[in-house]
Amino acid sequence: MPPVPTSTAPADHSPAKQPPAAERVYAHIKDAVLQRRYEGGMLLTEGELAEAVGVSRTPVREALLRLEVEGLIRLYPKKGALVLPVSAQEIADVVETRLLVEQHAAAKAVPATDALVAELTDLLATMQEQAASGDLAAVSVTDRAFHAAIVRSAGNQILDRLYEQLRDRQLRMGVAVMHAHPDRIAKNITEHAEILDALRAGDADAATAVVHRHVSWVRHLAQGDVR
Repeated sequence: MPPVPTSTAPADHSPAKQPPAAERVYAHIKDAVLQRRYEGGMLLTEGELAEAVGVSRTPVREALLRLEVEGLIRLYPKKGALVLPVSAQEIADVVETRLLVEQHAAAKAVPATDALVAELTDLLATMQEQAASGDLAAVSVTDRAFHAAIVRSAGNQILDRLYEQLRDRQLRMGVAVMHAHPDRIAKNITEHAEILDALRAGDADAATAVVHRHVSWVRHLAQGDVR
């Protein structure tokens, strides 16, 4: 039997390629803003950001321009970039859009499929574990995933894309609210359980009612009418 040929190509031990510098800066700043490590009102300088990520100032400028378009920062020539605080108007606009999309999706989700119920059950359990460990940023991400799963179940790709556009704003608001009102977290999780129970029971009216109460609380907060 002839010998089995072996490869003579040298093994590739080169490290995995990093994303482009501007992409790394963009991800660094965006994550810090969404997780409130860079809070609203903070002024960021190109030099500090370049040093933090280990790049030159050119990719920093590219990343900042992109983030300004997304509404997370405002650039001030020769001064830096101001992290924009979440305004009451922004909260009201997001809540209004969420109510339109999420109440419609909750009604269409009835009768809920076994797959949706299982997904929401797992997300709720994860949220409870994250809250118990005090990881508020993770709670906010899972919270958003819970609602996104219901929207996705409606099967309307246009609404799904519209809802996806709210993702960053929702995450940022969610973390801010939880830090400001830690006593709200337990009630927040309870309301998620109520939404799940209504969907599992096939009660569209109850599901939409809980969604309305649950989402509207953020608007009450923005108006100073905390309930």
